[in-house]
Amino acid sequence: MSSDPREEPADDVESPQERSPKEFYRRNLPHIQKSGRPIFVTFRTARGLVLPESVRERVLKHCLHDDGVKIHVHCVVVMPDHVHILLTLRGNPDGVPFSLKEITQAVKGVSSHTVNRLLKRKGCVWQDESFDHILRSGHTIEEKAMYICENPVRKGLVGSQDEYPWLWREWVEGADAQEGSGTE
Repeated sequence: MSSDPREEPADDVESPQERSPKEFYRRNLPHIQKSGRPIFVTFRTARGLVLPESVRERVLKHCLHDDGVKIHVHCVVVMPDHVHILLTLRGNPDGVPFSLKEITQAVKGVSSHTVNRLLKRKGCVWQDESFDHILRSGHTIEEKAMYICENPVRKGLVGSQDEYPWLWREWVEGADAQEGSGTE
């Protein structure tokens, strides 16, 4: 058998359409969304890139850009090599939820451009895939939020979550912003 990829496949080789869905999507993680349910999302930097402190604030702002419009952000943390965000998808004016794919692509795309521009570099900033899962009824938003907020402490970056500047919590920073805007 020739190793030339341009040659026709042998009759006994399955086409991608004939493979099982699990095998066909072997490179991609499944991404499921459900209206009104909180979703825990993690995306990692590509090839071990460590985000310098100088760009983490900008990445955080990109994560919060659509809060109150397309998503409801419960909390987000920007770590040196990954981001955790707990969010609930909002609906468009017709009530149709925005897609998780749309949200993650927007955050990763815009933040990639910003990081590359600020660091005067080119190339991938984020891995193609992200990990996400819908919170089950047994898991509360508060439990998952505490996991996210304690991440910098567990990694030894700070002594308490309040010391970590690239952490945003709707009940702290979000409440402070509302008080400052006069909407309570």
